[in-house]
Amino acid sequence: MSANPLSVLMVCTGNICRSPLAEQLLQTRLAAAGVPATVTSAGTRAVVGHPMTPEAAALAILYGAAPLIHAATQLTPELVAAADLVLTATREHRSEAVALHPRAARYAYTLNQFARLVDAIPPTPSADQEAITAYLSEVSATKGLTPPPHDLADDDIEDPYRQSEEIYDRVAHSIDDAVTTITTALAATTVRL
Repeated sequence: MSANPLSVLMVCTGNICRSPLAEQLLQTRLAAAGVPATVTSAGTRAVVGHPMTPEAAALAILYGAAPLIHAATQLTPELVAAADLVLTATREHRSEAVALHPRAARYAYTLNQFARLVDAIPPTPSADQEAITAYLSEVSATKGLTPPPHDLADDDIEDPYRQSEEIYDRVAHSIDDAVTTITTALAATTVRL
């Protein structure tokens, strides 16, 4: 593992539903798996300073995240540049993050896309302090070699804002599946000594 914690940035539109839900679930799961990481979130058109929607906050707790205070943050070039990994709700959000910091094209993915890629590239456990960094580089290098989903929209997570409980539940389930896959892959990169 890297000497510094892995820095992950989650991105959606308002930073009050999808990205903070994903942030809290991934932070909780990585901590439980012993993967040192700092997970934050931001929005491309953030409702700056606003908390998570009550629906998203309740789902975060339902899926096992510790209840945390959240205040929406606007996505900036500095946030994108500082991250080791940028995970977005949709392909459009990924494009916006890369437009702010073009070098992020190497380490920005939609959440579902990254889960699909790490599922296809089993990590090789290592005691090397840089195991996660090496694994992320391997995933990046094979990005164009892994077939896309039949429907490209499968890499996107729909926006539940002001939608029904059923849509919130579907979004939370999708985020939980992706976060579980990602956590499993990142945790498997390192051998605990």
